[in-house]
Amino acid sequence: MKNRFKKIVPHIAAVIVFIILSYTYFYPVLEGKQIKANDTQVHKINSKEIQDYRGKYGKEPLWTNSIFSGMPAYQISTLQPGNIIDTIVDKTLSGIKIPVSVLFVSLLGFYILLVLFGLNPWLAITGALAYGFTSFFFQVIAAGHNTQAIALSYMPPMIGSVWYAYRKNAFKGAILTAVFLTLQINANHPQITYYAFLCLLVFGIVELIYSIRNDSIAKFLRVSVFLVLPVLVAIGINFASLYTTWEYSKYSSRGKSDLTVEHQNQTSGLNKDYITYWSYGIGETFNLLIPNLKGGSSHAFEPGSETEKVLRKNNAADAVSQMQAYWGTQPGTEGPHYVGAVVLMLFVLGLFIVKGPEKWWLVAATILSLMLAWGKNLMFFSNLFIEFFPAYNKFRAVTMTLVIAEFCIPLLGFLALREIINGTLSKSEVIKKLKTAAAIIGGLTLLFLIIPKLAGSFRAPHESTQNGYPQWLLNALVTDRMALLRADAFRSLIFILLTAGIIWAFLKERINLNLFILGLGLLIIIDLWPIDKRYLNNDRFIRPPKNEKVFTPTLADEYILKDPSINRVLNLSVSTFNDNSPTSYFHHSIGGYHGVKMKRYQELIDSALTNDMMIMSVAAKNAESIEDLQKVFDKTKALNMLNGKYVIIDPNVPPLVNEYALGNAWFASRPVIVENANEEISLINKIEPANEVIIDKTFTNNIKQEQYPESQGDTIYLESYEPNELKYKYSSDGERIAVFSEIYYPKGWKAFIDGKEADHFRADYVLRAMLVPAGDHEIRFSFEPASYYIGNKISLASSLLLLLAMAGYVVMAFVKKDKNIS
Repeated sequence: MKNRFKKIVPHIAAVIVFIILSYTYFYPVLEGKQIKANDTQVHKINSKEIQDYRGKYGKEPLWTNSIFSGMPAYQISTLQPGNIIDTIVDKTLSGIKIPVSVLFVSLLGFYILLVLFGLNPWLAITGALAYGFTSFFFQVIAAGHNTQAIALSYMPPMIGSVWYAYRKNAFKGAILTAVFLTLQINANHPQITYYAFLCLLVFGIVELIYSIRNDSIAKFLRVSVFLVLPVLVAIGINFASLYTTWEYSKYSSRGKSDLTVEHQNQTSGLNKDYITYWSYGIGETFNLLIPNLKGGSSHAFEPGSETEKVLRKNNAADAVSQMQAYWGTQPGTEGPHYVGAVVLMLFVLGLFIVKGPEKWWLVAATILSLMLAWGKNLMFFSNLFIEFFPAYNKFRAVTMTLVIAEFCIPLLGFLALREIINGTLSKSEVIKKLKTAAAIIGGLTLLFLIIPKLAGSFRAPHESTQNGYPQWLLNALVTDRMALLRADAFRSLIFILLTAGIIWAFLKERINLNLFILGLGLLIIIDLWPIDKRYLNNDRFIRPPKNEKVFTPTLADEYILKDPSINRVLNLSVSTFNDNSPTSYFHHSIGGYHGVKMKRYQELIDSALTNDMMIMSVAAKNAESIEDLQKVFDKTKALNMLNGKYVIIDPNVPPLVNEYALGNAWFASRPVIVENANEEISLINKIEPANEVIIDKTFTNNIKQEQYPESQGDTIYLESYEPNELKYKYSSDGERIAVFSEIYYPKGWKAFIDGKEADHFRADYVLRAMLVPAGDHEIRFSFEPASYYIGNKISLASSLLLLLAMAGYVVMAFVKKDKNIS
């Protein structure tokens, strides 16, 4: 009994240490504060209609009209009741608030990985700090990318479980793989999951090569086939979310367009320029070692800088905030991917000490990570992956591939420490390799300290006298940026020397193992913690009342909210289609802020809505009265067919009222049949949408006549509204084409006339239409995606299967122990 308790003490200690550290870093949450993060706020805005429906009915609407005139709710806020594993984890962590819980899980996840690799649990606690306090992790949290941070937290134990299955115990490894892969996928950040599998792919290739060399290919194949089971279980548990996401992806901005466009940078996914827009500079890679090598982040210089002084001296103090410390090639950045001088020192040491497949896997994966992060700066390599690697072209911001390196670097470093502690090499041999590693990494840092211009010109690509920058300002920028580099280079050099020193002291038996582990942990914390605070400090926390001020309706909002009708709002006072204001919180917005809007809607924005906005912009300059400005709505065809009734020009004044908005539904008398998507979208700005409706030839079976003339007594109106159910009443003397100002999405929306299902089809590029019979009838649209309901049944069955397997393993383990005791 004592032995069992002794074994679990380090694990209990790990949990306690991680909780204390997480709350210490984020102690403002204990004061009731929360992070003011853009994406967190956007999520609250976008999910308002969904949350209201959930609170009212206790179920999911699965659709929202809050942003981009309507889209599935899957990527915004959808609960999956079939995923029991997610429910268990949520209940377990419910007492710990985000971001504390995210940091805690990140530390715990890497700790589990190192324990699986056979590290001393106390050393594993220290190793967890090296991963959990990586600077990029805190930049992610600061931006409110919670799903990304959670996915990063589960990546290490998931990869570790796969390794454990190959090297230690296939059955136990398979169960752990199923658990952590389930949580990884459930985090709902496919890009991080994809990169985790890239890392595992490199592992698999190296493992295969070594299995062939060691004549153990049969075992490799046996375990590989066996691991298919946990992968299938994890996919099954997350099947509801995966199925709906996969289904929607084909219609989203990441899907293939129906338009025929001659563009060499277009792929079957995202545009190449968009994929590589954020590409890490090749020289910028040294940020892993020296955080301010390229100036750090796209923020202004600290007070007292040379730049501030010369601007004040030249009566240009207002420009201080526009001068950024960052001078790399990215369009902007929250900060560098700093992994720590201590950790990089351990990594370089690992290159000399660690032998076998682990070394080559982690080195190869790190190199791959760096080369992919360079993006357009190594375009031939990026092109190979964009063109030929499955699904790679679905993700943007290639700099994010650096998360692979940020996993591999600390792992190799701590595997080196495992070898040192286990005495795999003689102490004299380790000291030789320690000196070599310190000379390499320390010498590199010293070079940047002595010759800072090795980093480059200290000017951003756009900063030159030709672009209007006076020479005195450029000189000041160079001075400040050079000072930032030198300060951090000196800082990193000190940490490298201290790391080498503490390892040397341990090898020379000047300190014992416990002091060595404790000292190393302190070095890692002292190195990483202050850098993390540069990007996520206490100033980023605010009290909820201040945070809630953003949800106070403006005068324009209050005016619109008095209208009980269901309509849409176009907000021109913000970046309309990158809108993180509360427009979608209060109204059904034509704009919004989300990474995966519908592909056709984006194309409508590019071709028609932008044109409407230009028409209004020109009219605003020439109009002599509000009446003159409102007349222009006769020409805003796309806005009118989307039922854009209100246009906010200034949030502090009443909005413009569009009297030409076509309402929730109308009868169109003349169908215009087109051959393809190009012709369809080109006609949006040319037709009269109140009378004409554009229909792709694919749907001509739904049309029987060339004309459907409207009678004077014909009426159609929206009787009741819920995001996933709309009821209309209409009356007509004959057969009619009804057009609805709702977004067409074929995977779930069903139409019914008097309770009997009826066909509906796409019209005007993005809207719904249907042929309706004469008389007085009710039309009902209901969103009933089979993918969600079938998916949750599969998720529930898979969850139960995993829980049963886990229970079976625990029972078997106890039975085995009892037999050994007897």
